[in-house]
Amino acid sequence: MVSCAEKVVEEPENLIPKEQMMDILHDLAIFNAAQATTSRKFKDSRIDIMDFIYTKYDIDSAQFSQSDLYYASLPLEYQAIYEGVEARVKQKKDTLEAIGKRRNDSVRAASLKRTDSIKAVREANEKKSNSSS
Repeated sequence: MVSCAEKVVEEPENLIPKEQMMDILHDLAIFNAAQATTSRKFKDSRIDIMDFIYTKYDIDSAQFSQSDLYYASLPLEYQAIYEGVEARVKQKKDTLEAIGKRRNDSVRAASLKRTDSIKAVREANEKKSNSSS
């Protein structure tokens, strides 16, 4: 029988720090979302996501696997990591949506302004035509 305080998985010597693990999992979440929405572009680019992660964070597959297993053996730690990742992804999503809304609002405003100026030119031409008659 294992007590609650007893560690099921020993901490690896080369444990990826919690914040860096959060960064890695955040990047993986972004890559996976991008891959799901633009799968053809990803296939065409031939990017190996895990190789990219290993290079970016100067880690290897064993270090990542051991660290992931260790954190998974600590449910509260693992949950905190994933909640942090989720919060960051949501923040990015909200920021991108706000940028998209501002862009759409700007396009809409420019379109209305253009429509108004075309309408003004037409009205001016009509007045000119009516006064010439």
